[in-house]
Amino acid sequence: MVSIDHVAHKVLTYIPYVLVLIDLRYEGVKCGRDGSVDNHMEMGKKLLAAGQLADALSHFHAAVDGDSKNYMAYYRRATVFLAMGKSKSALPDLSRVIELKPDFKSARLQRGNLLLKQGGLDEAERDFKTVLNSSPSDREEGEAKSQLTKSDEMQRLVAQAHRSYSSQDYVTAAAQLDTIIETCVWDVTSREMRAECFIEMGEMGKAVSDLKAASKLKNDNTQAFYKLSIIYYNLGDHEMSLIEVRECLKLDPEHKQCYSHYKQVKKLNKQIRSAEELIQEQRYEEAVSKYEAVMKTEPNVHRLSLLAKERMCHALAQGQQASRAVSVCGEVLKSDPENVNVLKDRAEAYIQEEQYEEAIQDYETASKHSENDRQVKEGLEKAQRLLKQSHKRDYYKILGVKRNAQKKEITKAYRKLAQQWHPDNFQKPEEKKKAEKKFIDIAQAKEVLTDPEMRTKFDQGEDPMDPESQQGRPHHQHFHQGYQGFNPFGSGPFNFKFNHN
Repeated sequence: MVSIDHVAHKVLTYIPYVLVLIDLRYEGVKCGRDGSVDNHMEMGKKLLAAGQLADALSHFHAAVDGDSKNYMAYYRRATVFLAMGKSKSALPDLSRVIELKPDFKSARLQRGNLLLKQGGLDEAERDFKTVLNSSPSDREEGEAKSQLTKSDEMQRLVAQAHRSYSSQDYVTAAAQLDTIIETCVWDVTSREMRAECFIEMGEMGKAVSDLKAASKLKNDNTQAFYKLSIIYYNLGDHEMSLIEVRECLKLDPEHKQCYSHYKQVKKLNKQIRSAEELIQEQRYEEAVSKYEAVMKTEPNVHRLSLLAKERMCHALAQGQQASRAVSVCGEVLKSDPENVNVLKDRAEAYIQEEQYEEAIQDYETASKHSENDRQVKEGLEKAQRLLKQSHKRDYYKILGVKRNAQKKEITKAYRKLAQQWHPDNFQKPEEKKKAEKKFIDIAQAKEVLTDPEMRTKFDQGEDPMDPESQQGRPHHQHFHQGYQGFNPFGSGPFNFKFNHN
């Protein structure tokens, strides 16, 4: 049970907060009634102190609307904007403060700091010098001198970075711009120049990062979105390329570069989506044709060609076109030897071609780059079993059919071989004995390959007719045992009949 003292203590604890809320509510009602600029200013200060920035901003908006020459209203609103991280909105307010009260040194310092961060070095320098020439306090003087020194240093570095860039020394220019951007964090020009350096250096990820920042720091920055789209396109990321070029066209629907690029990316994106849908529907030959069309649409971008060939490799392997799959997969691996997906697809194609050692090698390479990939592990185990099995009986080879042969093909091959190796066709004892063994192998091959369960086991590297492979399991041993201990052909004419089912 809760004690009365505890409850009383809780109530007393909350009383101050309740009184503050009542006071704020009363003040709000008062503001609503008479619309006093002073009341809006007072409420805004209270809400700002309480961290309620959006509500504080509303009151300072009202104060500015009520008195367009109240420099403190602009200054307070600028303070809220800065607290909200909206420096672009704060700058015009600070300029208005200085226009209304040129000797307001705190506003000049604030504006100078913002201009310095934005890379407006000349303007920032003027603000800091004005503060120093206006009988500043010790604190104001110290801050203005420190920031003026920074501004001078940045101007020197900017000149050096431009010289390095002009002489195509992109590494040095990028390093100099790094230092500049540490201070001028919102400087669009420096970020765009550094992005160009990164592009020349082949560091596309860093270029993307700078261009994304530039697109946000500068209003209507269509060129940043265009460059982002081009970079993503050249990296083979057609979806991101389409997203960025659309952002450009939102800002300027008639932008020639963006519109031309948009048509190309949209066409390519549509073809790739269509090809992927065909793969999902297991229409592999059509998917391959569609990816061939992709390479015709864009023959000059290496990454997009690689993407198309990678997916062709997959479709060909899944479509049992093993020989062509090995060739196409190989083309991709020349440029991207650690591509795990392509290694897996080529390994599967090698298995279809019964090149088990090559399949094992691809799976082992894939395993080095993707240790926890279940498909790699299972594929490697399968290839190892099939290699071991290949040194024993191979029912596909016995019947002379491919591993992807249909039941109809298997039955046809069986009938032909059974007629050829019928023991009654041979008269000499040694020939007849050889024919009997061959005939048993043919019959066993037919039984295994026409039974879905047995064939699946065999395809996984397990011989359902081998007692050792079965590890003591009795299933399907009846056939093998039926040929042990007696001559299935008898001593007279052979009584074999074909099963036409």
